Amino acid sequence: MTPKQFVDKNAAEIRRIWDLMGTSYDRFIRTTDPDHERQVQKIFKKLYDQGDIYLGQYKGMYCKECEAFYTKSQIVDGDKCPVCGSTVHEENEPAYFFKMSKYADRLIDYIESHPDFIRPVSRKNEMMNNFLKPGLQDLCVSRTSFSWGIPVDFDPKHVVYVWLDALTNYITGLGYDADGKSSDLYRKYWPADLHLVGKDIIRFHTIYWPIFLMALGEPLPKQVFGHPWLLQGGEKMSKTKGNVIYADDLVDIFGVDAVRYFLIHEMPYENDGVITWDLVVERTNSDLANTLGNLVRRTIAMTNKYFGGVVENKGAEEPVDADLKETVTALYPQVEELMDELRVADAITAIFNVFKRLNKYIDETEPWNLAKDEAKKDRLATVLYNLTEGIMAGASMLAPYLPNTAEKISRQLNCKLYDFDTLTGFGQYPSGNKVTENPEILFARLDYEKDVKDKVEAIMEKQKAAYAAEQAAMGESPKDGESTVGEISIDDFAKIELKVGEVLACEPVERSKKLLCSKVRVGEKILQIVSGIHRAYEPEDMVGKKVIVVCNLKPAKLAGVLSEGMLLCAEGPDGSLSLLTADNQEIPAGSSVS
Repeated sequence: MTPKQFVDKNAAEIRRIWDLMGTSYDRFIRTTDPDHERQVQKIFKKLYDQGDIYLGQYKGMYCKECEAFYTKSQIVDGDKCPVCGSTVHEENEPAYFFKMSKYADRLIDYIESHPDFIRPVSRKNEMMNNFLKPGLQDLCVSRTSFSWGIPVDFDPKHVVYVWLDALTNYITGLGYDADGKSSDLYRKYWPADLHLVGKDIIRFHTIYWPIFLMALGEPLPKQVFGHPWLLQGGEKMSKTKGNVIYADDLVDIFGVDAVRYFLIHEMPYENDGVITWDLVVERTNSDLANTLGNLVRRTIAMTNKYFGGVVENKGAEEPVDADLKETVTALYPQVEELMDELRVADAITAIFNVFKRLNKYIDETEPWNLAKDEAKKDRLATVLYNLTEGIMAGASMLAPYLPNTAEKISRQLNCKLYDFDTLTGFGQYPSGNKVTENPEILFARLDYEKDVKDKVEAIMEKQKAAYAAEQAAMGESPKDGESTVGEISIDDFAKIELKVGEVLACEPVERSKKLLCSKVRVGEKILQIVSGIHRAYEPEDMVGKKVIVVCNLKPAKLAGVLSEGMLLCAEGPDGSLSLLTADNQEIPAGSSVS
């Protein structure tokens, strides 16, 4: 694929997942948008003209995963990225640099005088102590080793490096113009009230981005919040480990709102959250099926049984009602305060605390016993009215979090969801209204062993097989000594055609630093094989080697070059590679390996 084809595919997939999860957005922005590209060129030229960008030579440690450079003092364990743990490598090329140090003191003063600029506090402390106070290095803002990017219009050998390009999208997407002709939309909405970003990219949003804005003379966003990660069983998700949990797989088993609920509920304010398949089952059963689903079903069932589905407030109040009403009417200001602090998990917990209080109210009032006494019929009606009103208030607050569920509840109770500004009162539900006769189950209870386990195992096997195929296509072996496929039979192994091959010629693959293209004689055939082994072997090292070849691998293109087989290698724990070769050089090319 070309880079454009690759990112088009990924962008479409990201958008599909956002849409699947019911996430709303006003505009889906990409940095390939033409209006953005032109503004980035103007921003780059403006910063260059005012002396903030200069041409130099970059030599430093680069992390491909983070797309970021680090100083030697920041590198961990000799060659590991301090953010993601990937292996870094040295880059040396001409590049334009931004004078970060020019604005460092000004940024430190701003952060110290605006204590809420970086949240949570732990993220602020990390940025100040690990990056700002030790001293900022000037930032590389262009590259010449590839052409994918926005060209520097006055020096087209260079393309604008990712962070100056990507971060400015926040303002170019609103209509910012470096020549001072910004749109009304930009003037209305900038500075942003909040940037909500993953904690692994908070450095770029709280150091690089504010400094870029200072240099442009534009105001800073009011707050940047670095949210934590969601870990699979306490570990980072990894295709290598085969432990990635994808949104669409979750939705297939649990439904959209159950997934939304789990993700919101289990993501703490500051610390990483944990997800496992059995935890999702547990949370779905306890909170969604029991606390909420059972509450709605019981209330509707009793209303139909005792009053033909009609909900009516008879005003037969008792002291126990006061506490219920206080809990319900206090919900909106409580959630509003928590959301202002971005404590989203606490906010949804507060909503479910109301549903728990309503369940307790059923136990306190015992409607089934009230129904036995005709004299208590008005009291029974009032209890059911209070339950219905409480459910409607809770569902109205739940709507931003679980929109489908909130709408289902409102339909079953035959009432529109309440406006937020009316939720501090109690008694909006229209007396005399009639609920549905046939309530649907909001969330079904699940048994992990019976309902979920087999599906999860199938998903994991599919992931491992896909990863193994991907690694094979790239001529790489599984990482960390872990198997990526399950056990195979001798019949499966017999399908693989292994033969000895002799390397006749070898050359590097253009546009790739790690691929070599070898001409390998296998019997009377000559196969062209592309392998990811350049970090261990030079082309001249390969010629004459007797190597082990997978001959019946489906041909594939790697970096645009056809590959007709695979060379087998062993990979050491330190990442070193060693080709598997025929120990006896007298064995002719084409000999079978068994």
